[in-house]
Amino acid sequence: MSYSAGRATQAYASVGAQSRVSAATPHRLVQLLMDGALDRLAIAKGHMQRREVPQKVNAVNRAMSIVDGLRMSLDHSIDAAMSDNLENLYDYMNRRLLLANINNDVSGLDEVSALLRELKEAWDAIPQGLQNGEVNKSAASSTM
Repeated sequence: MSYSAGRATQAYASVGAQSRVSAATPHRLVQLLMDGALDRLAIAKGHMQRREVPQKVNAVNRAMSIVDGLRMSLDHSIDAAMSDNLENLYDYMNRRLLLANINNDVSGLDEVSALLRELKEAWDAIPQGLQNGEVNKSAASSTM
């Protein structure tokens, strides 16, 4: 049995991605989704600039799916106001990506990339102890 280098590389990357996802915390999964969306937007931008329409459409659609996945993962029971704001932001991002895709508008891709990078920076800044909803018990007991 023989494998092409490209297929072997794709298989290896797929196994690596599956391993990262299966071992990831919910916090890390959101980071991976944001990274994936940013990667797809960068790829879409390159395809858009080179006028490679089918590849651009595929990359934008994948980015939109990831953003939709982020939207669907929101837990409105924790902080309804923040969740509603994020849901509206994700909805805006997808509408902006749809228009950017239709109009070959690089600035739309750049705008959504900037919004995602800002969210990711805030997400990455969450302290380790709070990443999975844990509360510093000593801080909580000192305020009682």
